Amino acid sequence: MDILIKAFFNAVLSLSSVVAQVSYSIPEEMAKGSLIGNIAQDLGLDRKRLTSGKARIFTGDSAEYIELNRERGALLIKEKIDREALCGQTTPCALHFQVILENPMELYTVVVEITDVNDNAPVFEKSDMKFKISESAVVGAKFLLERAIDPDVGTNSLQSYFLTKTDNFALKLKDQPDGEKIVEMILQKPLDREKQEEIFLVLTAVDGGEPKLSGTAQVRVTVLDANDNAPVFSKTVYKATIPENAAKGTVITRVSASDADKGSNSNIMYSISNTAADVRDMFEINELNGDLILENNIDYEKARYYQIHVQASDEGGLTDSCKVTVELFHSRGNGKGGCNREYSPGFRFTSRQIKIR
Repeated sequence: MDILIKAFFNAVLSLSSVVAQVSYSIPEEMAKGSLIGNIAQDLGLDRKRLTSGKARIFTGDSAEYIELNRERGALLIKEKIDREALCGQTTPCALHFQVILENPMELYTVVVEITDVNDNAPVFEKSDMKFKISESAVVGAKFLLERAIDPDVGTNSLQSYFLTKTDNFALKLKDQPDGEKIVEMILQKPLDREKQEEIFLVLTAVDGGEPKLSGTAQVRVTVLDANDNAPVFSKTVYKATIPENAAKGTVITRVSASDADKGSNSNIMYSISNTAADVRDMFEINELNGDLILENNIDYEKARYYQIHVQASDEGGLTDSCKVTVELFHSRGNGKGGCNREYSPGFRFTSRQIKIR
């Protein structure tokens, strides 16, 4: 059936011309049946022409979010659109489709941009963070906190963090080139186990929407004795490249940290932190030697680049972090497309352009 549809569409392209293109911009989550726009009016067509020409929509894929009402000459929401499910973090997010008419055969291209609404609050995947910190930890010691995740984009995405006011700790945010933030808790006043053995704090993540949405995580600090040196990675960024057909169990690279302390306080454990759940599922790390290992199959068409944050912790609770970037070799293609795909250069567009917002 799919082959027949594609063959028909190719025949349409060969016999028709693109008369015009029209663009719309709508927010996500509009109710089923909501009006997108008067396509007949915007294309300068009589509504009777839609009926006589058996006007219909061709999307090119199985996901049909929009329908054409010939009698009204209108485009309507057929299924509620979730921008995050449709496009993830890709912006702009748009649906591309064609309106086809017969007798004579005509083709109109339609682009519907889906704008973000603030329908997601920041969420901490790890809502309870526990630290064991020596009372001898020096002022300025840093402790990596888990980041929150907010699938919204633009101003609706996660913007800032706040930590419960405390004499001992301050919050520090480090902007990354990719726009993400590293969240650290900095010791600004020495700890005294005899005065306070445990400290309870709340980390709050806030987005930039209206109204602002937020999420919280609990931070629990247990004060220990004597650990003077934190682990230190040999590099802040490790880079590796692997083919997309690499086998499960492949050792991608090894990270390495050292600790100047002696005895049990020099023992280092490696773990993956501050990394999206779907990426964590793809990789694992040997907690003893720092080997980063491929855990699942990878696909160049789905992702060409992975970023993993690794934490090194000693038994006294001090930490350091590094970033591992993994780039894939392309070894095969499957011809997959997406919601923002480019169309054939065989389409002929006129200069007529209508923008409805």
